[in-house]
Amino acid sequence: MTHPAYDLAALDMAGTTVEGGGLVYLAVERSVAESIGGDIPADVLRRWKGTSKEEAIAGILTDLGEDASAARVASVFELFTATIDEAYREHPPTPVPGVLETFDELRSAGVKVALQTGYSAPVAAAILDQLGWRVGETVDALVTSDLVPLSRPAPYLVFRAMEATRATDVRRVLTAGDTPNDLGAGTAAGAGFVVGVTTGSFGRAALEAEPHTHVFDSITGIASLL
Repeated sequence: MTHPAYDLAALDMAGTTVEGGGLVYLAVERSVAESIGGDIPADVLRRWKGTSKEEAIAGILTDLGEDASAARVASVFELFTATIDEAYREHPPTPVPGVLETFDELRSAGVKVALQTGYSAPVAAAILDQLGWRVGETVDALVTSDLVPLSRPAPYLVFRAMEATRATDVRRVLTAGDTPNDLGAGTAAGAGFVVGVTTGSFGRAALEAEPHTHVFDSITGIASLL
């Protein structure tokens, strides 16, 4: 068998492998808006897409000149968690079409598949439960934002995915996500493949404006790079 071009696929969840209908960012927007009693400008919200949700809340509050103390952020994050839990109960997440077949193709070729996400562990685990996905069966690892000191565009989620799957050469890592911050994290990590997908919040032009190696219409495109 030909050796694959990469050893690890470190893949974002919402908007990349999981269809969430934009619910996560709507939940962030609603939670912060309720806290400050006002609307969130679209450009401010876009800036924080792809980061951990606590960092996004803190960043939005700071950008708006609001109190961004740890206590305030924790309060808004608690509201966000309740909001996203309710949203996913009403509108259960679904896999991006073809993603399970892509997982199988990659893993059959000897590539480890790790989900790396800006969600906290409880939220990510709840989504996987709803999908019926299991770490060790569907994918090889799950790395969440509460395991790292900074979320995207810092590279730490990628490095933790490498650690979790015992990948040793970042040049043989593929990262994929649907936001500029996903591409920034892959680039900062030095990943050999930095892939954007247009199934989330950003179109092709916005993703192609960022450092990247490939932009696909779907995460299923990464199988062509094997």
